[in-house]
Amino acid sequence: MMRNWIIGAIAIAFGLATVAEGGSVLFGRSPARAAAGDFVPLVLWVNFLSGFFYTLAGGAILMAWRSGPILARALAAVLLMLFGYFVVHILLGGAWEMRTLGAMILRLGFWIAAALLVRPRAETPRKI
Repeated sequence: MMRNWIIGAIAIAFGLATVAEGGSVLFGRSPARAAAGDFVPLVLWVNFLSGFFYTLAGGAILMAWRSGPILARALAAVLLMLFGYFVVHILLGGAWEMRTLGAMILRLGFWIAAALLVRPRAETPRKI
């Protein structure tokens, strides 16, 4: 299904970019941390670790495996909870960056759309 290919390819690219960017802030040199500004550590760690699952989910979606929609739903749920945490962090006066809010809305929107649109391959009945 073409829709799965598009969503899967975007998910893989998204995952690789997330791991690269998050890793550079978490494990890179001081300039990467300084460029990140007022990041929220929990949000950064969850997004970094989720990047591996974005890639895994993207592969499952490309292959139209049953695990594709399951992973998409799980990622949407995790990101929704993380977004709730982030909003509470903002409301309590914690330091944050506007680009983090934008990135979280983009991630959450993508995975909600993927959870709703992705379909596993229809299995053909086996003859006995």
